[in-house]
Amino acid sequence: MKKYIFGLVLIVIFSGCQSDSRIRVIKLAHVLDPSHPVHQGMVFMAEKVREYSAGKMRVDIYPSGQLGQERDLIELLQIGSLAMTKVSTAPLEAFVPEMKIFGIPYVFRDDDHRWKILNSEIGKRLLLAGEKFFLRGMCYYDAGSRSFYTKDIPINTPSDLNGLKIRVMKSLTSFAMVQALGGSPTPIPWGELYTALQQGVVDGAENNPPSFYLSRHYEVCKYYSLDEHTAVPDILLMSTVVWNDLTAQEQQWLQDAVDESVQQQKILWQESSDEALREVQKAGVQVFYPDKTPFRQAVRDMHASYQGTPIYDLIQEIQTIN
Repeated sequence: MKKYIFGLVLIVIFSGCQSDSRIRVIKLAHVLDPSHPVHQGMVFMAEKVREYSAGKMRVDIYPSGQLGQERDLIELLQIGSLAMTKVSTAPLEAFVPEMKIFGIPYVFRDDDHRWKILNSEIGKRLLLAGEKFFLRGMCYYDAGSRSFYTKDIPINTPSDLNGLKIRVMKSLTSFAMVQALGGSPTPIPWGELYTALQQGVVDGAENNPPSFYLSRHYEVCKYYSLDEHTAVPDILLMSTVVWNDLTAQEQQWLQDAVDESVQQQKILWQESSDEALREVQKAGVQVFYPDKTPFRQAVRDMHASYQGTPIYDLIQEIQTIN
């Protein structure tokens, strides 16, 4: 029965990726809630596609995991059964090894440095690194910085993580990062995390302010420590199978709309992040701003462990840019 249902989903998705004689329809699926600022940025992008193409091209968006989880959606892109998706770079590293750079803690000095890198030739090179795997990066969306939130104690130094089970994404780099800081990494699907926190399966997790707020994890975790260990961007991906089927004009319409949406989404992200911090504090969450120096020192060995690999060279390249 599962195979039958999955087959039907593929048929529906595939038929929706085709163009008719009048309108080119692009299907975009992702796992975020419609209230999320990244979803809203993609809605803005879809509106611009319609505007630039004078209605000849349309992007239909399916949020909230309607068509599958992130790994499922990436695989659908690879075979051309889905046109676009938005994923975190964390699960993407299983498909495009270069993406693990974003899961390494304290690679970027601050937000300005991060965006300088993302907008540089390094960032463009990473966006296109997945083309050999049929995955074309279209842009980066702001997903802020990830920090620890916990149930019983705040995380003000790495030693506070000792003995704590911390939920991580299904990413070897995320696993190694929590381990380097002294915690016990525990991979749990995002949709199961609220219950896992309630039941004590894990003692805490790590994410950006909007995700902490919109997930309602603040109802369980009353300590949020903004150590900002990683800045894992979201990436808008397109199937190269579908991209190559577009005309040059359609590609231009789509890329122009995507580029414009990046600036709008950054504004939406900042507003959402500020609101999230206000609201969780109203709900009784204590927000801490720990000194990042001991955290940076704690992950030096993790950085050094990449010596002799392209990732280490990339770390050095990034950190030499002012």
